[in-house]
Amino acid sequence: MVCTTEIQAAFILCSFMTFFGGLIILLAFRLILKFSKKWQTFKGTGIILELFSLGRIEHNPLRRLYFQRVFRDRIELLLSAQTVMGQVLAILVFVLSIGSLIIYFINSRDPVRKCSSHQDKTVPVDLSFNVFFTFYFGLRFWAAEDKIKFWLEINSIVDIFTIPPTFVSYYLKSNWLGLRFLRALRLLELPKILQILKVIKTSNSVKLAKLLSIVISTWFAAAGFLHLVENSGDPWLNGRNSQSMSYFEAVYLVTATMSTVGFGDIVAKTTLGRTFIIFFTLGSLILFANCIPEMVELFTSRKKYIKPYKAVKGKKFIVVCGNITVDSVTAFLRNFLHHESGAINMDIVFLGEAPPTLELETILKCSLSYTMFICGSALTFEDLKRVSMEYAEACLILANPLCSDLNAEDNSNIMRVLSIKNYCSHTRVIIELLQSHNKVFLSKIPTWNWSTGDNIICFAELKLGFIAQGCLVPGLCTFLTTLFIEQNQKVFPKHPWQKYFLNSLKNKILTQRLSNDFVGMTFPAVSRLCFVKMHLMLIAIQYRPQFHNCCSLILNPSAQVKLTKDTLGFFIAESPQAVKRAFFYCSTCHKDVYTPELIEKCDCKNSQQQALGPDIVVMKGNNKKFTCNSENQNFISREQESFLASTTFENRDGAYDSVEDTAEQLDSSGMFHWCRSTPLDKVILKRFDKSKPEFRNHIVACVFGDAQSALIGLRNFVMPLRASNYTRKELKDIVFLGALEYFQREWRFLQNFPKIHIFPGSALYTGDLHAVNIEQCSMCAILASPSKPLSSQLLVDTETIMATLNIQSLRISCPTPMPPVPGVSTASTFSKYQERRYQQIPILTELKNPSNIHFIEQMGGMDWALKGASLHLSTSFSRGTVFSANFLDSLLATAFYNYHVLELLQMLVTGGISPQMEQCLVQEKSYGIQADCATVTSRRSRCKLELLSLDHTILSDIEPRKTFGQLFCGSLDNYGILCVGLYRVMDEKEKNLEHKRFVITRPANDCHLLPSDLVFCAIPFSTACYKTENVSSNPSLENIANVTSLTPGRHRVGTEAEKASLRSSSQVYPLKLFTSSFFDQ
Repeated sequence: MVCTTEIQAAFILCSFMTFFGGLIILLAFRLILKFSKKWQTFKGTGIILELFSLGRIEHNPLRRLYFQRVFRDRIELLLSAQTVMGQVLAILVFVLSIGSLIIYFINSRDPVRKCSSHQDKTVPVDLSFNVFFTFYFGLRFWAAEDKIKFWLEINSIVDIFTIPPTFVSYYLKSNWLGLRFLRALRLLELPKILQILKVIKTSNSVKLAKLLSIVISTWFAAAGFLHLVENSGDPWLNGRNSQSMSYFEAVYLVTATMSTVGFGDIVAKTTLGRTFIIFFTLGSLILFANCIPEMVELFTSRKKYIKPYKAVKGKKFIVVCGNITVDSVTAFLRNFLHHESGAINMDIVFLGEAPPTLELETILKCSLSYTMFICGSALTFEDLKRVSMEYAEACLILANPLCSDLNAEDNSNIMRVLSIKNYCSHTRVIIELLQSHNKVFLSKIPTWNWSTGDNIICFAELKLGFIAQGCLVPGLCTFLTTLFIEQNQKVFPKHPWQKYFLNSLKNKILTQRLSNDFVGMTFPAVSRLCFVKMHLMLIAIQYRPQFHNCCSLILNPSAQVKLTKDTLGFFIAESPQAVKRAFFYCSTCHKDVYTPELIEKCDCKNSQQQALGPDIVVMKGNNKKFTCNSENQNFISREQESFLASTTFENRDGAYDSVEDTAEQLDSSGMFHWCRSTPLDKVILKRFDKSKPEFRNHIVACVFGDAQSALIGLRNFVMPLRASNYTRKELKDIVFLGALEYFQREWRFLQNFPKIHIFPGSALYTGDLHAVNIEQCSMCAILASPSKPLSSQLLVDTETIMATLNIQSLRISCPTPMPPVPGVSTASTFSKYQERRYQQIPILTELKNPSNIHFIEQMGGMDWALKGASLHLSTSFSRGTVFSANFLDSLLATAFYNYHVLELLQMLVTGGISPQMEQCLVQEKSYGIQADCATVTSRRSRCKLELLSLDHTILSDIEPRKTFGQLFCGSLDNYGILCVGLYRVMDEKEKNLEHKRFVITRPANDCHLLPSDLVFCAIPFSTACYKTENVSSNPSLENIANVTSLTPGRHRVGTEAEKASLRSSSQVYPLKLFTSSFFDQ
């Protein structure tokens, strides 16, 4: 049956009349309702106006009709697919729409200009489908809040243009294809249906389904339109330019057009078809260019990054999760692979919650042989199973130190630890945390075990600990940092001092089990032997006291500590191969060997016998000069060791003022000085207060924060400055300069520390700097501002740099000593001054972004000879005036390969607290054990790092001391002092008060000393360093920022009675800050 033009027009016009007629009616009722409300003439227009009103039913005049309101709410709930019936209804509508589309495909095989009879079996089926669509359309229309918006929705347009022609076909007893191809647009509901059926769950799969449905629906709908117009021809030509085109050919033409290929074998001949092709080509370019590549990427990445990692027996691997970004992965691979010697035999599996970016993919491809990326989350067991977490050597969790919300970052990482430990309790976890108070949550996890290698790298604790050490001893911050950074950049020094500094960067902290031939020897004897024979600097050991289960790290132990079997030693050396000499040493085979390279593994049967210590020649009597011949390598007896351990220096220091007038108060651990809680208003300084103390030799800490800023944890800065191995008189006043609102939030963590003051103000205001007497401070520390969301990471150090600029513009007026006159004593010489000169205020600046170092270099007016290099190659860093915590990322690899090194670092920078100490303190608290006086005293009697002058301290009595090796042996033999580095003037010829010094870590044995050198020393607790007659006239120390000023004769090795008196003067108090708050927050 041929369809006449009138029949075709009836099918087309019924759809357009329904659409535009309904739209006009809706607009008319909208206008009527608007004007009726405006003139307040609306009194009720019945149900019709209520149905077409814009607002919710609660705001309509008919809101009192309870039945209609309940009915509408039920319809909304039904259509939202939140109930089983609603889900079934949504699925049924989609299935019937696909069925109606299939019927269209079947009918499209017939010529378009032919009408099928009503006796066709597909006609009643399609009619029944459209009856259901009409019912569903009515429900949606009733529940719609905005009727006009609903009328213009894509699903509504599909129903309006496909449902009326079906009823017209029933009336005319004939059926025509018409606009039924629009049913293909119902494929846009495919993602919703798949989510209801729980076929797709991830965001990537949902996105892929949406893109796929857009492409397919557009493809089929465009092919249907071309199939219609090409077979019907242009209406104004009565179809004379029509052509026979099947639906498949129309799909082929659309595909060629979308792909911009255009073979030309099938083309559009009608004007309507060609016009459609023009606009469709423009739209398809955008669609094809955006959707298809994204679909391919999602499809390939989904397959590429969901493949599980297969653990192979004998092949080790680790899992890295958390902050997986380009910067974090680059830094991790650089640091982690540096520890691998030779071929890499360990796989690295990155578990990221998002697919990698193109830049990250490039980095991973460069390491494709030993890296693998898996898209997933450590919070789900399925993803942990895909990475074979139960077989991993360890799981390393990275943190983002530049995030704006530090607590949120820590909480997310702690949740990852919980998930990993719940999945596999024996998996070793090493986590990075940003704030120290979050450490306590990890220790409360039942399966967290320090002894199996679980470890925490707390950025705030270590960062502020480094800065605090730099405030105690100038240059110490740089000294400790150089032991953990990796220098791979090629640099050509231009000045002699740069050569010394660059050579010192090669030294690292390394560990090695000591030879059993050292069993029974004292630490000074073993350290001296390693230094002379092997060119190794042994600085600490892992010691397990008798009748005690806890191992402890001891820096420079006294002669009373005897080495046991398999003692672990900590060395400052250049390579792991070098420290193996300490393990291979044999007292029989290597007794007369003085070339380090010749000390290798031997097959001697007596290698297990106890070795004797090296000889130390001591000048007996009351002479002030001690002689140490480093070239004489004889061995001493145990009696000589006992003599050295009990030697006193009363003949040199005079009267001993060991017992303080007031008892020293320590916390319950004995590690820190303590005081009773001090109210905040008692420590606030006022600018014009006459009772304000005149600070001298104090520490000024500039803090940038406000009432909304994240807490940086100032307690971590104060604790090393209040370590108990310094006496109460040696403690320096700490003056915090910043916003009072911020310190009010921090004060509850600081209220039990003595000698702390707060001055409300800003380091950007010169008047506030003068008010805290910054000219007389020993060190000014500028702490980086708390994290803030910024558009550029280059601006994170703006306040810090501005404060540095402000402080460096200040100058201290200092007298210049007259040249020495023959016949005049040194003391009288330095009491006369020729003129006054000026020097800068000692400063230590923290930078979050290391690339901002060039601002600091320009301020100092220094010749930046290593221009373009990293922060750790800058002049400011070599001097110890700048610090950046970016190197802390390398500690993650260090903790994995050798967690003992991390323990030593934590002990050095935090004031003595190590993970073992924390564990012991927690156990003591849980069992209600109170440390006795002997335990507290033993914890307090630990070494401290200080700077000593060669001419005005006890080091001046060592002869000869022309080289560092002679100084090392002499100080260790005579006083038990361990010399580890030098703080040397850059230009010795420059005779002014602004001597710029640089750090030399572990100088060579034959390094010649200069008279102006200062020495980094590990000094025993009870050893005095300064002579009484020389402390007041020590110009070398007066010109150095923050050299610890000791009371004359304050510390020395005293008699047993004096030591007992000192112990009795130290009282232990139960400090909530460290036994409760510190471990249970």
